[in-house]
Amino acid sequence: MDFGRISVLVLDVDGVLTDGHLAFGDAGESVKTFCVQDGWAIKCWQRASHRAVVLSGRQNPAVDRRADELGIALIRQGVGDKGVAYGQLCDELGVRDENVCYVGDDWPDLPAMSRCGFPVAVANAAGAVKRVSKYVTKRRGGDGAVAEVIELVLRKQRRWPPELFS
Repeated sequence: MDFGRISVLVLDVDGVLTDGHLAFGDAGESVKTFCVQDGWAIKCWQRASHRAVVLSGRQNPAVDRRADELGIALIRQGVGDKGVAYGQLCDELGVRDENVCYVGDDWPDLPAMSRCGFPVAVANAAGAVKRVSKYVTKRRGGDGAVAEVIELVLRKQRRWPPELFS
């Protein structure tokens, strides 16, 4: 695996940036919680001149808000076919599969994960997702799994610790 080629991180939301549980408030609104460690690591990723992208099958305003807080400009929500959306994102960014790390947890992530250069499954991912992955995190989605992936890739690129680039 040539980690030096990776410059784009594509992240699923439910089960990766969150714990995968769906919670609803009294008014029926969907409630999401995000891990602060993942957010800090995404900022480190961006300081290393890399891009982060959100690709989600569901639509939720909380995802837009969190992405805005983190400076993630490229967000695709309500995606029916993640394989097609992944290809469009690569075209839009002008990158090849070998430049992409995709972090997923469930069956809808498989089409994109089977194409990208470094497919990663979170610890609580479906078995099929773990089988196509080149790395399975020790941490669960929503509990620092994204931070673990970012640290791994940046270490392999000799761009860790992040203090070197602040």
